[in-house]
Amino acid sequence: MTIKEKFDAMDYGPAPENAAEALAWLIDQGDRFGHFINGAFTAPQDGFDSRNPATGEVLATLSQATQDDVDAAVKSARTAQPKWEKLGGPGRARFLYAIARLLQKHARLFAVLETLDNGKPIRESRDIDIPLAQRHFYYHAGMAQLMESELPEAQALGVCGQIIPWNFPLLMLAWKVAPAIAMGNTVVLKPAEYTSLTALLFADICQQAGLPKGVVNIVTGDGAVGEMIVAAEVDKIAFTGSTSVGRRIREATAGTGKALTLELGGKSPYIVFDDADLDSAVEGLVDAIWFNQGQVCCAGSRLLVQENIADRFYTKLKARMDKLRIGNPLDKSIDIGAVVDPVQLETITTLVAGNQAGETYQPSLRLPPQGSFFPPTLIQGLAPSDPLMQEEIFGPVLVSCTFRTPAEAVELANNSRYGLAATVWSENINLALDLAPKLVAGVVWINGTNMFDAAAGFGGVRESGFGREGGWEGLSAYTRPKGKTKPLAPVAAFAGKQDSHSADPVDRTAKMYIGGKQARPDSGYSKPVFNSHGGLLGHVGMGSRKDIRNAVEAAAGAKAWSKTTGHLRAQILYYIGENLSARADEFAHRIDAMTGKKAGAKEVETAIERLFTAAAWADKYDGQAHGVPMRAVALAMKEPVGVIGALCADEAPLLGLVSVMAPALAMGNRVVLAASGPFPLAATDFYQVLETSDVPAGVVNILTGEATELAQPLAAHMNVDAVWSFSSTDLAQTIEEASALNLKRTWVAHAASLDWSHDHSRKFLLEATEVKNIWVPYGE
Repeated sequence: MTIKEKFDAMDYGPAPENAAEALAWLIDQGDRFGHFINGAFTAPQDGFDSRNPATGEVLATLSQATQDDVDAAVKSARTAQPKWEKLGGPGRARFLYAIARLLQKHARLFAVLETLDNGKPIRESRDIDIPLAQRHFYYHAGMAQLMESELPEAQALGVCGQIIPWNFPLLMLAWKVAPAIAMGNTVVLKPAEYTSLTALLFADICQQAGLPKGVVNIVTGDGAVGEMIVAAEVDKIAFTGSTSVGRRIREATAGTGKALTLELGGKSPYIVFDDADLDSAVEGLVDAIWFNQGQVCCAGSRLLVQENIADRFYTKLKARMDKLRIGNPLDKSIDIGAVVDPVQLETITTLVAGNQAGETYQPSLRLPPQGSFFPPTLIQGLAPSDPLMQEEIFGPVLVSCTFRTPAEAVELANNSRYGLAATVWSENINLALDLAPKLVAGVVWINGTNMFDAAAGFGGVRESGFGREGGWEGLSAYTRPKGKTKPLAPVAAFAGKQDSHSADPVDRTAKMYIGGKQARPDSGYSKPVFNSHGGLLGHVGMGSRKDIRNAVEAAAGAKAWSKTTGHLRAQILYYIGENLSARADEFAHRIDAMTGKKAGAKEVETAIERLFTAAAWADKYDGQAHGVPMRAVALAMKEPVGVIGALCADEAPLLGLVSVMAPALAMGNRVVLAASGPFPLAATDFYQVLETSDVPAGVVNILTGEATELAQPLAAHMNVDAVWSFSSTDLAQTIEEASALNLKRTWVAHAASLDWSHDHSRKFLLEATEVKNIWVPYGE
């Protein structure tokens, strides 16, 4: 072939990366690995092979962890944790910094080993995964340094069990290990069965850095090992993986008191408007769906393209697909590498082959004769309800449909049970920034995709999980407030005397408050409320599943509240506080009569203060503009969670309700409140205050009844976004198990009571908001 012919063809020549050093490291370890427990590798045991998915060749043999191995790792972490935390933030920072430096020193070794083990192109391992892993340790070294001054009320959780997937083996390890140990925790980590080698190399790095024994422990094996870690005596579980497994973990940890964060699946929309730079949008789409062979939880796998440019865009996209190169992942000119394992390849193949809708396009690319490869695929013309538009494929498969208006684009984008990421392409920044808050996603990229940084938290909503990894917001997942908690003490209602009856012949049974109106209970039943002397104070309705249904429906219909300004919400909260103050003596008397104590006046005074505090925060609980190391700004916006169901405190009938309601409303949420079981009349009196305070219908809904009857249907309701419980009855297991249906957030007592005299506003504000990171690149 002549030089002219080569220039005319403009074909790439192979540029293979040398794998000799990585293979030599494996040979130095004997090609067999044990676990990393208490600062040392255990002797290799019977296990399984780790294979190169591009060739099928065996790279090493790994040990299958047993229950004894997991127990030993947890024991090691538990023993090391107090000393590690006592070392202090600056002391821990030095170790994280040393790890970061060693990751840089051995960057090429990590990149090659990652590609050999995972099958992703070496360019991605070298230029994205490994630098980001280094960045997380550098960033969290700084977080450790600042912890004592910037997070003075926070302390470590203890021992963290961490389970990571096979798509970003080292990066997912860094996302979890770095913040955990920075905050003073120790970890027991299980890498994915398919891709454990870089985790074991990281263990070698921990030894080189002199990390104290037991701070990081790594056990290898299949899903059964993950189940052992979930069941172990750890204080937190952090899981990244499929939604189905995340749901099982939520059920398994229910009622145990273990902290939990889940980063799960996605079906992320990639929205292209007619004013977008189409060539750039095509290049961005290549990164969105064919990066890492589409094995990315936030992959832009759902293309939504404006109808009037669809044909032009598809033509450009297919032309670009024709030029993609698929082959040996160690070749630096390759765009698409190997799928991680033949099992995953079979899953992708089956899903695509079973699809009968739309039009499928695959370029005529020559696939390697061996290894797990699947061609880049476009399926266009699907309906929003088609299975492939709803189900996560986790492969190099793009599905698509069209839209006409921005409103329709939002509707289609949010037509998913997931909510991890979204991408918007438009040269009209006003349009893009108008859409971003409307998209149900934890991350929104504008005119770009797959932008990540340790400074900007990553995570989703809905069935994409809960919690954030990275940034200031990610640290709350690895810390808890300092101080001891009091054990939960059940509060019982007073019993009536045998001859207790009302002197008033007119029935004054207090109704519930649903949709801005007083409503009788659907059950048709009521219960008496007595004072400490057995005298009858009144009756309240017995709420049921249907009352919850009606209240949630009313709350869902009041979504306009979430779009109001903080300034407006503050005014209404101040107004509620003023109206409550005008009736302070009445409420104090009612509380004293119900509880048999003399603290009513103080409780009312504190409740008014809580309302004013929430009003003050309504327009001041700001987000951040994260400093990311690229020409972009990552805007961390605080958004309302949505509909919050709460079982209010029994012991503080007014203060417990107001302390829950006020910060939730301040942040734009709507609430369904189950009043104090033994002392409900303060709540039924309080809705009279709401009726005169300009609170829109459906924003606050108040139910009465037994917490034990209301907890399960409230937590199981698919349109409830979070459930809080401060009932004196421990309902943690009931609520957390039921919440697994749609993986809603929960905040439950776990057998510990809250001191309502103390202002917990910041914690309530944190729980009442989701952080959405909106990435906006800038510059020419």
